[in-house]
Amino acid sequence: MILDRNTPPAIHDAIEFDFKLPPLTTTTLANGLPLHWLNAGVQDVVEIDWIFPAGLWYEHKPAVAHATAGLLKNGTTKYTAEQINEALEFYGAQLKINAGNDNASVTLYSLTKHLPYLLPMVLEIITEATFPQDEVEIHKRNAIQRLLVNLRQCEFVANQRIDALLFGEAHPYGRFSKQEEIEALTREDLALFHKTNYNLANARIFMGGRVSQNDVDLINKIFGKVTLTPAEVKSDVFSAPAPAERVQRISNDPNAVQSAIRIGRVFPNRHHPDYTPMVVLNTIFGGYFGSRLMSNIREDKGYTYGIHSSLSPEFNGGSFVVHTETGRDVAELAVKEIYKEMELLCREPADEEELLLVKNYLLGNILGDLDGPFSILQRWRTLLLNGFTEDHFNNNINIYKTVTATQLQALANKYFNPQDYYEIVVV
Repeated sequence: MILDRNTPPAIHDAIEFDFKLPPLTTTTLANGLPLHWLNAGVQDVVEIDWIFPAGLWYEHKPAVAHATAGLLKNGTTKYTAEQINEALEFYGAQLKINAGNDNASVTLYSLTKHLPYLLPMVLEIITEATFPQDEVEIHKRNAIQRLLVNLRQCEFVANQRIDALLFGEAHPYGRFSKQEEIEALTREDLALFHKTNYNLANARIFMGGRVSQNDVDLINKIFGKVTLTPAEVKSDVFSAPAPAERVQRISNDPNAVQSAIRIGRVFPNRHHPDYTPMVVLNTIFGGYFGSRLMSNIREDKGYTYGIHSSLSPEFNGGSFVVHTETGRDVAELAVKEIYKEMELLCREPADEEELLLVKNYLLGNILGDLDGPFSILQRWRTLLLNGFTEDHFNNNINIYKTVTATQLQALANKYFNPQDYYEIVVV
């Protein structure tokens, strides 16, 4: 049969496709540690994540979570920081350690064939980090220098202040670094946090890429032989933030020509039934390049190079924030236009063409994610760490496909009341 190249192939909307999350296998290591893994992809590469309750939510002292994560691979009982970095470079691997609001992650990217050499070193880093005093001092000096430089930038200050207003400065989600807190950190603070919060007994391991049962057995051989000593990880109970002025203007640099705008409110996390439809509404409002905020404030008014709104779901709450930087002289005009776009979504339902475009955008991104092993692993990790199953993924797909303009208008009227928002302009 000869292909007729005069007839173009049929074009299908992403909304017409079926979506299936590739299966994840869960194996229990010999010592009881859970390993979640999937075999996907065509390249001999692998991502392995060790997830710990070691984010800001669990800090016993300000700034300790980031410092511990930053220094975890800077020396162990067997290896110096230089030896660790040389080994990673020799094998062409990456080891990233990050502390977020809730969890901390240790992530290894490597060719599968190098795992026998790298996994013992990763185990050493996780369990035997020593936090040498000279490395601690270097980290503190660098962290303070970065902070002082960042505090001169209006967007950095705006990010700090909006989180503090939404959650409170004493809350982990609203806390921001201060020079005196970094200076007060000691090696003993980091060692204590590491001992409690990077305890392997509290870890969950995720592995994805072109992996096999042999790689699972290797993980079990190295990490499954560790004797686990459970340790209770505690967090404080945090009260609501103290009342504050809803509208704030902050002068950070009298000579600045640019201002940073943040308009935000607290918003439920992924467990709330409004979260997933809000993803659709947020995309229309400011969640992608073709959003209403971009069309109005960037394309039509020319007030900014970019503007977006985002949902930030954490384990213990969340937020919805509009972010942009504008010229100093047009900042107040931009603020008015942001509220105007909120009002329009409350007053008039989105037309079907716009809604279909946004649905295809969201579902098209998911189709792209389901084509790569690391993206698939990320989706599974998010589900499991939040206590969800595959049914939650399927339900979200259904909402993306079926949510109506009328439902989104009702959602806008529920969450787009200007009186519920904190508004900050930093110049």
